[in-house]
Amino acid sequence: MQEKNADFPVSWMCARLGVPRASYYRWLDQKESATAARHRELTGLVKAMFDSSDGIFGHRMVHTKLAATGVEVSVGTVAAIMAENGWAAKRMRAFKRTTIPSDPDKVFADLIGRDFTSEVPGTKLVGDITYLRTAWIPAVVATPVC
Repeated sequence: MQEKNADFPVSWMCARLGVPRASYYRWLDQKESATAARHRELTGLVKAMFDSSDGIFGHRMVHTKLAATGVEVSVGTVAAIMAENGWAAKRMRAFKRTTIPSDPDKVFADLIGRDFTSEVPGTKLVGDITYLRTAWIPAVVATPVC
């Protein structure tokens, strides 16, 4: 209504929208409540903490870091602020080391002396798939039908 105030009379707009004129003018004169001011302040603090982590912190970690700096806020409030602004933590992928052997007894001898060239194709086949997760599936034994 405030945007269209220059185009239409306030009394006409209030009548069409079913809003009492006194409510409109009371809304124009209202000041920001203490709760709204605190929420706005907390939103700025949560955003600063979330951005300082490059988007990695979730609401629990943001709450912990804010509490460490002396800001009193609940975990639920931090979660609500992050949700209403669409701030979600990035999920980190699991890190798996694949180049360091875990058991020295399972290291096999180098039978080809790290020479991977071959005169005849298919005589030196080398591979390492130990980092792939596989499931053991029992072999199916087929019985001949006579």
